[in-house]
Amino acid sequence: MELPRNAFKHALKAGRAQIGLWSSLSSNYSVEVIAGAGFDWLLLDMEHSPNDLESLLAQLQAAAPYGTHPVVRVPWNDMVTIKRVLDVGAQSLLVPYVSSAEEANAAVSFTRYPPKGVRGVAGTTRATRFGRIKDYARRAHEEICLLVQVETQAGLDNIGAICGIEAVDGVFIGPADLHASLGHTGEIANPKVKPVIDDAIRRIRKAGKAPGILTPSEEDARHWLDCGALFVAVGADVGILARGAEALAAKFKRT
Repeated sequence: MELPRNAFKHALKAGRAQIGLWSSLSSNYSVEVIAGAGFDWLLLDMEHSPNDLESLLAQLQAAAPYGTHPVVRVPWNDMVTIKRVLDVGAQSLLVPYVSSAEEANAAVSFTRYPPKGVRGVAGTTRATRFGRIKDYARRAHEEICLLVQVETQAGLDNIGAICGIEAVDGVFIGPADLHASLGHTGEIANPKVKPVIDDAIRRIRKAGKAPGILTPSEEDARHWLDCGALFVAVGADVGILARGAEALAAKFKRT
């Protein structure tokens, strides 16, 4: 059996913009609903959601029959968590709160088997199709897409060094935490921060890496695509459900 091709990774490398949707509902059923909606990728969130490894596995299985690509945001830049998420079959990871080349290098090492990294070896995982991909340990890194999340002033300062790590495929700008780091806690679209994000996206792209971001604003999404962003999440399942439910209730509620 052949190693599955990571179409998302190859699209980014070719410079083709990928439009995604954030998923934090932590439900395999809701993932199956949105997986058929036509997005290029889905972000399955383990950082700011109640997802655990078993619920993530069910979501990966729910997305598998569809053309959308699941990207998993792990809760932290942690060797054990990354190992387990890769073993259940995730091929693309978003690692939060990376602020230096050293932290980016650590993330890389957690996704690579020795001697190039420290990922633990297991032979009959879902990632290996239960032992049916015979050369998995030698070739897995070829189809793993590693995205790191820059969301602090230190991260912005070190974008050049982070992008210099060969095995990093893309750099995601975390807008909420970046706003907080710059003194605008609770905001995601402060006019003082937007030019900083514009500059970061252009720097990432110039360095040969794929820039990414999340925004519920169509205007901002199109603007950042024009700046060179290559993986852009344009909404979130929780937001769609909450705002849609509120709008429907408002049509019928008596004032």
